[in-house]
Formats: sequence, structure tokens, C-alpha cells
Amino acid sequence: MHNNFLKKYYFIDKFEKSNIDKQDTNTTIIYRNYKKNYEISEIIFIKNYCKKKNIKFLISNNVKLALNLNLDGAYLPSFNKNFGHLGYHFKKRFCLFGSAHNLKEIRIKEKQKVDKIFLSSIFKKNTNYLGLNKFNLISKLTKKEVIALGGVSPKNKKLIRLTKSAGFAGISFFK
Repeated sequence: MHNNFLKKYYFIDKFEKSNIDKQDTNTTIIYRNYKKNYEISEIIFIKNYCKKKNIKFLISNNVKLALNLNLDGAYLPSFNKNFGHLGYHFKKRFCLFGSAHNLKEIRIKEKQKVDKIFLSSIFKKNTNYLGLNKFNLISKLTKKEVIALGGVSPKNKKLIRLTKSAGFAGISFFK
């Protein structure tokens, strides 16, 4: 798929006004805080700030909290294999994203009924490294929209257009 318009997904661990101010409305902010419990006041503050900037805002690994705070959606990391959220009633515009590193995890995310799957790692050479060819092969095995994750830089961003990816996600790219 040759995309002229790639969606961007920016993972943050804490609120940094200057980094969020650099983003456009084509960027979705995903707040992930695996080190401590979520501070509700902090999430509400980030939500309101993103809303002013017309940027979508999701939290990671807590669908119930995302629904209760009326966020734009939630993100389920690859290690989250829970199906409890399937009993919740989702609002019309609520998005559910998940990440996967292989076909087995893609199937789990499909059963979790995510809207989009972050497939990693496309460029970052770690234990989950896929590269362009394997990324393309695996992404063809799902009907869900696929987002490239891992090691995206301004230099290799153009290579994403050689994939089925509808966008890309990262951390350092956006800083």
C-alpha cells in the first residue's frame, strides 16, 4: 500500500508540553506508564491539553480507565493477553489499538478486537526485529490496519511507504 498520508503515534511516559506542542493533528498521543499507577489528575490534564490541540489521546493497558475518562481510546501492549475489556460497551469513536511481534500475537490482538495493530520492530534491531520484508509478509496475514513500530527515524521514514503500514509509531522520532 503506497500511503501519501501516514498517521503518527507518539508514545509518552510523562507530559512534556514542548514535545506535544511540536505535534500536528495527524498525531495520536499514547500515554504509557508501566512504572507506577496512573495518576488520574495527570491523565485528565494531558487529555484536556491534547483536546485543545485537537490531538487524539489514548492510555496504555487500561481500557476501563480510558472509557471512564472518556478518552479517544486505549492501547493494549503485546504482553496484555486479557479479554476482560470485551464485556465493556464502547462509544462510537473509541479506538482500541494493540501491539504484536509475531503471528501468534497478531491472532491474540484480533481476538481482543483491536482496531489497529502496531507491528514491531520494523527497523530497531532488537530481539523482535522484523525488517521490511518480514514486516510485509506478516502484515499480509491480518485484515486489521497495521502500524510500523520500532526504530523509525527521519532517514528511514520514507521506507515505510514500501509496506502495507498505514502509519508509524515511536518515541525518539517525535522529540
